[in-house]
Amino acid sequence: MPHDHHHHVSTDLKSSRLIWAIVINVALTFAQIIGGVISGSLALIADALHNLSDVISLVIALIAQKISVKEHDAFMTFGYKRAEVIAAFTNLITLVLVGFYLIYEALWRLNEPQAIEGWMVIIVASIALVVDVVTAFLTYSVSKGSMNMRVAFLHNVSDALASLAVIIAGILILKYQWYFVDTLLTLLIASYVLYQAYSMLPSVVNILMQGAPKDINSEDILKTMQETEGVVNVHHLHLWQLDEHHNALEAHVVLEHVTDLEKVKKELKSKLETTYSISHSSIEFENSHCEVQHC
Repeated sequence: MPHDHHHHVSTDLKSSRLIWAIVINVALTFAQIIGGVISGSLALIADALHNLSDVISLVIALIAQKISVKEHDAFMTFGYKRAEVIAAFTNLITLVLVGFYLIYEALWRLNEPQAIEGWMVIIVASIALVVDVVTAFLTYSVSKGSMNMRVAFLHNVSDALASLAVIIAGILILKYQWYFVDTLLTLLIASYVLYQAYSMLPSVVNILMQGAPKDINSEDILKTMQETEGVVNVHHLHLWQLDEHHNALEAHVVLEHVTDLEKVKKELKSKLETTYSISHSSIEFENSHCEVQHC
C-alpha cells in the first residue's frame, strides 16, 4: 500500500512539472514569433518554431504519461506502457518535420536576404534561453527511465542551444553586420534537430516493430536454453520488447522426458530473467519421444 501511494505522488509530480513547462513554453513561443517578425530574424522565428514543437512534445508526453500508468485490461492485456513509445515516435517525427522546414526557409532566405534588427534578436533570444534552461531542468528530473520523457528533454536541450546560437547571431549582426550568420545558424539548428531524431528513431521503431532488444543476442538465448539439463532442442523462438523496460520471449522446447517439465520450466524461466532480463516468457513444451509424425 505505501508503495502505491509513493508512485501516485511521483506521477503527480511529473504531471505538474510538465504542465508548468508547457505554460511557460507557450508564452515564449508567442514572444519569439512576435520578436522574429519585428526584427526580421529567420533564426529567431526558427527558434520559435522549434519551441512550438517542444510545446507539442510536452503535451503529447503528458498525455502518454497519464495513459501509460493505466492497469492492463481485457482490451490491452499487456497494459498501456507502449503509449510512451508511441509518444516518443510522434515527437521524433515532429523534430524531423521541423528540421526540414528550417532548411527550406534558410535556403529561401539565401535568395532573398533581409535586414535584421540585432538588439531585438538578442533580447528575445536571451529570454528564450532562460526559459529553455528552466524547462530543461523541469523535464530532466522526469526523463530517467522513460524514452518518452527523454525525447521531450532533448527538445528542450536543443532549444536552449538554438537560443544561444541566436544570441551569438544577434551580436555578430550588431558588430559586423554579418546578416548571413542568421541563415547559417538556422541551418546548424536544423542539422542538430535532424541529428537528434536520427539518433533516437531506430530504437523507438525497433520497439514498435517488435524487434529484439539490441543488447540481447537470440543465438545466446538459444544456446543457454539448449544447454539446460533435460532440454533436447529449442525452436520457434521469438524475442521482442513490450516497452523499453520489459522484454518478452516465446519458444517451443523439446524435452527428453516430459516428466521433468516443471523442473525444466522453472530453471528456464529463472535463467531468462536473471541472465537476459526477460520478465515475460511463454514456453510450449514438446515430448521428444512422440510416436505421431511431426507432433
